[in-house]
Amino acid sequence: MRPGKRAATVVVAAGAALLLLPAASAQAWCFDTDYVALGDSYSSGTGAGPYLDEECLRSEQAYPSLLAGELRGDFDFAACSGAETEDLLANQLGDLSWRTDLVTVGIGGNDIGWVPAVGACMQPETYDCTPAVEAAVAAMENELPALLDEVYTEIEDRAPFADVYVVGYPRLFNGEGPCESIPYVTADEQVLMNGAADVLSNVIEAEAEEHGFTFVDVREAFEGHVACDEDSWLHGYTGTVESFHPTVEGQESGYYAALTAAL
Repeated sequence: MRPGKRAATVVVAAGAALLLLPAASAQAWCFDTDYVALGDSYSSGTGAGPYLDEECLRSEQAYPSLLAGELRGDFDFAACSGAETEDLLANQLGDLSWRTDLVTVGIGGNDIGWVPAVGACMQPETYDCTPAVEAAVAAMENELPALLDEVYTEIEDRAPFADVYVVGYPRLFNGEGPCESIPYVTADEQVLMNGAADVLSNVIEAEAEEHGFTFVDVREAFEGHVACDEDSWLHGYTGTVESFHPTVEGQESGYYAALTAAL
């Protein structure tokens, strides 16, 4: 079932056809809902804690957990920190079936050298991170579409009646220059990386639309709440895998709010 196909569902009960009209929120999924959450660390809730496991860093405060708490039915939380598209295909699709009603998926950021590019821009000001960012953008444009197409095709084949919501990534910086949590990232480097983040979101959105999936753009939700903002919903550099990941507020007011608005 593609997005929009829940616009009107006919249920036959006691010989009568009842027309069920949806609400414009998660309440539209008030029936027994088979929900599967796929993706990488932004979907597992890395950075939000507390964690349900040490391997995938799945958080009780991650947007899939928050959404599942509003739904009845089965919930498979398969998203895993560090996952690439290859990992998702190998390890996260086992619970998808024709019974699956709802899928969320956020993947692709680990496939294109984005983490090393951000790391390069964290070096002292004399280091030029432009080549690393440009290499990541080239991978976004030239390699990522095919990787996403394989993932989305597998989801379609395994869960042909599911509504699928593809969740994107926020920009990380406000473009104003260094602050305490990112002391070496210049304003120009922040603008460069934000531009790359836009390319990433645009590539994911285009591929999602090719498959008839709904793209959930979180960039606007995080405006005014990125690294160096006073009310940041993203960790700065922490020296751990939580660096530049959403906080509890980022998962709830950023991701969960954007997702439920799209449901």
